[in-house]
Amino acid sequence: MRWVSIDEDGAGQRLDNFLLTQLKGVPKSVVYRIVRKGEVRINKKRAKPDTRLTAGDQVRIPPVVSQEKPPAPVPGARVRKLVEAAILFESDDLLVVNKPQGMAVHGGSGLSFGLIEALRAARPEARFLELVHRLDRDTSGLIMVAKKRSALRHLQDEIRAKRVTKHYHALVAGHWPAGRTEVDVPLERFELRSGERMVRVSDAGKTALTRYRVLELFDGYSLVQAFPVTGRTHQIRVHSAFAGHPIAGDDKYMDDVSLKAFRSQGGQRLMLHAFALELTLPNGETARFEAAYELVFEQLLERLKARRAAQAAGPE
Repeated sequence: MRWVSIDEDGAGQRLDNFLLTQLKGVPKSVVYRIVRKGEVRINKKRAKPDTRLTAGDQVRIPPVVSQEKPPAPVPGARVRKLVEAAILFESDDLLVVNKPQGMAVHGGSGLSFGLIEALRAARPEARFLELVHRLDRDTSGLIMVAKKRSALRHLQDEIRAKRVTKHYHALVAGHWPAGRTEVDVPLERFELRSGERMVRVSDAGKTALTRYRVLELFDGYSLVQAFPVTGRTHQIRVHSAFAGHPIAGDDKYMDDVSLKAFRSQGGQRLMLHAFALELTLPNGETARFEAAYELVFEQLLERLKARRAAQAAGPE
């Protein structure tokens, strides 16, 4: 049996979440059982799983035998160097990372590890590293990782209050009309028979709003800036497709003919990039971060620009 004192950084979290971090490898069912039976105490009193901890609380944790699990695969040195090189900003509270396309933000669904596991492996001395929000595996760009629980709470509160502005750049099929500045249709998540998770426009779904601005027009494509006012799964991808301009390289929501045409031009990836973040940092300062395009993204845009210039010049 041991007593753990809650510090300022640990304040605000639920008792069950705190215990799951303290009792790694112990099944959730066991954690909830020891709380229900009163074996876990806060300041010598019984508590419920959803009790919020405060600074100075003394938590009694009984001895629990954890189940032995096979060691998880460890990200190799190359992956650890890749994620360290992708860090654009670091403070005592926060990391801002330009996530590579093709890297999941966390392990699961058949993946041994993702960005957060690679960061933890690269920094074994770090006491706390947690994702503030998510990005699709095939989307590149800015993602925040909190280094303190207090920073995590602050940033997630800011996101919920819509005080964090996220700007995405997307190459979409066709010429996006300048007058179409937003898509406001509800989105619903569902699963295919294969188990693949998808999203569709549906009156039964949740409210979703994305604002758009045209940045450049090319032959058959448009580079747009998308600002998701809400934060639904696959929101920009589905809203763009609903507007008749799916994101280039989107093998979930782009029709087969358009996808094949994009591939024939050398398109190798989903052309969606989390370009900029505007927010108030945990220390009260305002900040804007921007992430450069990956080489493959940049090269495709350069090819489209060169083709546009050649067409404008006309025959010699």
